[in-house]
Amino acid sequence: MNVVIYARYSSHSRTEQSIEGQLHTCYEYVRNNGYLVVGEYVDRAQRGATNSRAEFQRMIADSDKHTFEGVLVYQLDRFARNRYDRTSTKAN
Repeated sequence: MNVVIYARYSSHSRTEQSIEGQLHTCYEYVRNNGYLVVGEYVDRAQRGATNSRAEFQRMIADSDKHTFEGVLVYQLDRFARNRYDRTSTKAN
């Protein structure tokens, strides 16, 4: 299955290691489960309480191209903090 990885950290006090750690864990999961990563989307110092994150919006727009079947995240709260936002974000 073709997947993309979405990584995010929310605070200016966090470092790139936060992103690197998320990506490392996601790639390890990919290796162990036979997926193919076809893209990465990374939002730095962006709160999960809003969907107006640049890379998040680019990922949603890119989903219209149908080049990937899934989005892999380190934890669900990296995708969205709010359960409603997680379930209401849909790609075509």
